[in-house]
Amino acid sequence: MTSSRKILGIGTVISLLLAVILAGCATGANTSDQPHIATIIVDGASIESTFSTGDSVQIVLDKAGVTLGNQDQVEPPSFTILTRDTTINIVRVTEEFITIEETIPFISQTVKNETLPEGQTLLIQKGQNGKLAITTRVVYEDNIETMRSEYTRIITETAKPEIVMVGVQTPFSPIPIEGKIAYITTGNAWLMETNTGNRRPVVTTGDLDGHILEISPDGQWLLFSRSVEEEETDNINALFVVDLTNQTAEPFAINAKNVIHFADWVPGKTRTITYSTVEPRGATDWLANNDLYQVTFTAAGAVLTNEPILDTSKEGVNFWWGTDFAWSANGSRIAYAKPDSIGLVNVNGGTVQPLYTYTPYEPNLDWRWLAPLAWSPDYSALFTVRHNPASTESYQQFNLSVLLPDDNLLIDLVEDAGMFAFPSPSPMNQSGRFTVAYLQALFPDRSDTSRYRLMIMDRDGSNRRELFPPEGSLGLSPQTVQWQPPSLTQKSGKIALLYQGNIYLYDLETNRAIQVTGDGSVSRLDWQ
Repeated sequence: MTSSRKILGIGTVISLLLAVILAGCATGANTSDQPHIATIIVDGASIESTFSTGDSVQIVLDKAGVTLGNQDQVEPPSFTILTRDTTINIVRVTEEFITIEETIPFISQTVKNETLPEGQTLLIQKGQNGKLAITTRVVYEDNIETMRSEYTRIITETAKPEIVMVGVQTPFSPIPIEGKIAYITTGNAWLMETNTGNRRPVVTTGDLDGHILEISPDGQWLLFSRSVEEEETDNINALFVVDLTNQTAEPFAINAKNVIHFADWVPGKTRTITYSTVEPRGATDWLANNDLYQVTFTAAGAVLTNEPILDTSKEGVNFWWGTDFAWSANGSRIAYAKPDSIGLVNVNGGTVQPLYTYTPYEPNLDWRWLAPLAWSPDYSALFTVRHNPASTESYQQFNLSVLLPDDNLLIDLVEDAGMFAFPSPSPMNQSGRFTVAYLQALFPDRSDTSRYRLMIMDRDGSNRRELFPPEGSLGLSPQTVQWQPPSLTQKSGKIALLYQGNIYLYDLETNRAIQVTGDGSVSRLDWQ
């Protein structure tokens, strides 16, 4: 009896233990299935939302109807899997763009002028302030600014400089001249007429880049190139013309841009210009098109035609540098010079005829040498410079030569003249003769960096003599000197040249060089 009770007591205890264990298991299962609570802190409020184990933060937010912006910050991140009660913090991030306009003060430029008494000033262009739009990006977190930074800076209106002419009158006596001398000084075009003391500004924009400056054969028009605005990155410059017979005339564009090597008037044709273009590559580089266009315009400035003579050509290893051209005085022939050849252009057929080919001279720089071209006044001969193919790496020889197109003959006239000899034949005199001015390198073996001396010779290379500057003086910079046009009253005995930024006239009758300007700012000239 006692044993049975013991056995019964033990069984009861075991049953009770099993019941407790099962109850504990049941309680544990119920606890894991119970929903958790997420406290969402957003927009200055607290939102509670229930979720199940394994839900992500994004699911919790979706259930609570909380939408996130693209830049909102969530902690913990929206992809986090939740397993217990948690707090979700949301920071609203917004941004604002604020644009303000600032003034770009204009700068003042001074232009030296020898027609005004020394110290006297004259305002030739009023300054105009520019406008600059600055956009700032402002970032807010829960409506509190946390970051401010500049986003863009755009010039909406370019400032125009104030240009003041300052008198630097010099004691140079006026010299009578035939025709007109146009020249560029400090980015502006000036004109001399009748005598060297009679000068006036023609273009005062201050942006002539010096690539092109040509007076028309009849003396009425001036062709020149102007730099484009800085923000116009697709172009380097543009061609303009102005009427020299009208002192109030305004320059106008002729729809020709990116002209580096060549633009000139077509002799014998009214208001007709040919030009060659390049494609800009960055601020200072280009890729030449080696084309040739002809444009005709009216006296009122309307472009009538602008048609190609030569199509774009990318032939040859050095095509990228470009092509130069030269018209004969009567407009019957036009020659070309490429880095590897000299020849003629068939204007009607749109083709070129090489007369002399050679190995390009490729200095260890980012440029290529083009042989200079100058027609004789009877347009039977083409004066140029020939690179001697026998030159060595340490000694490069460049000879002044003459090419006879009709005979297909090239003759050296002056050995070691230098790569920038730039021959310039004179007008024909009454006896049918002419001479040739040219530059002689002071150091022929380094003619690419050498200074030069002005020389003159007969058309066959004989009777050479030095003209300017005097022995022992600093030499000339490379340039094409300009002959005075012939007239019934004066012989063509003067040569215009640039020396140390000033215009000099060399008189062949007196064998004297006469200084004409004194401000040292002239960069290019033409004489017609």
